[in-house]
Amino acid sequence: MKDTVFPSSKQATNGGGAAKTTFPSTKSQLYGATRPLYRPQPKPHRYRRSCCCSCCIWTTVTTLILLLLAGVSAAILTLIYSPHRPTFRVSSLRVSTLKITSSSKLITNITLNVNAKNPNKELIYIYDPIAISLTTKNDVVIAKGSFGPFIHGTKNNTLLKATINGGNQELDDSSAGELRVALKNKKGLPLKMKLDTKVKAKIGGLKTPKVGIRVICEGIKVSAPKGKYPSKASISNAKCNVDLRVKTLHSRPPHYSHLIPLAITISKKLNKQTIIALQLTPSKPYVPCEPHPLVQGFGLILGRWEWH
Repeated sequence: MKDTVFPSSKQATNGGGAAKTTFPSTKSQLYGATRPLYRPQPKPHRYRRSCCCSCCIWTTVTTLILLLLAGVSAAILTLIYSPHRPTFRVSSLRVSTLKITSSSKLITNITLNVNAKNPNKELIYIYDPIAISLTTKNDVVIAKGSFGPFIHGTKNNTLLKATINGGNQELDDSSAGELRVALKNKKGLPLKMKLDTKVKAKIGGLKTPKVGIRVICEGIKVSAPKGKYPSKASISNAKCNVDLRVKTLHSRPPHYSHLIPLAITISKKLNKQTIIALQLTPSKPYVPCEPHPLVQGFGLILGRWEWH
């Protein structure tokens, strides 16, 4: 039997070369030709965040440098001038009127003299008006008034005079009853005097910022006058202490907000009992607080002069 041989490809009709063989297209050829190439997009640079971080760092560094310079200046001035705190003493207190009416109204008229002494040779104190308040141990206000502003020269004793009264204030039944009983005591009615003011120091051409001070005098005993003559208060045991008060601020620049956690952390490390009350919104004032003793050493930094 004769085998039949089939040609592997068709012969060219015109006698040309071998014809090209075609194959079916694959899926990759059908769909890959139109698919775009994936090119990863570069991540945008965080210029804004970087700028904020740089601003915070430079603000913190600048603040620390200024505090350091102020501390060094304060230390130098302290070594040169050795400032001392002023002293206050009650020189006389006379009660012209001290009574409670049947309607629980308090009527008082008191003449007060206070001696202020500046022991410094180079330091001058400049006082604002001084608010006076006489209170009982239960904080019942007996009389109020004020001393005028004055300049306290070096090595100077200044006598401050004022007449204060109670303003015909009405007392509640409990306070009125306690005050009536206390006035009948032969030993007298113990009172406490508070003097509140702001003062700044002057050394040559240099002036410090104003700082609040409070003078508290205890050991005063008064009695109601008998007849037309005023009664003299017992002031032999009266002692006055001068306390510095932190300056109260009513506004804070917004860019200082990043320093709040840092200040709280430093405060806790210095003294666990130290509380730094900071303003969280511009509408709320700072709350006065007691500074750490190490901070007091740099009095001029926070607008205070450390007295020895």
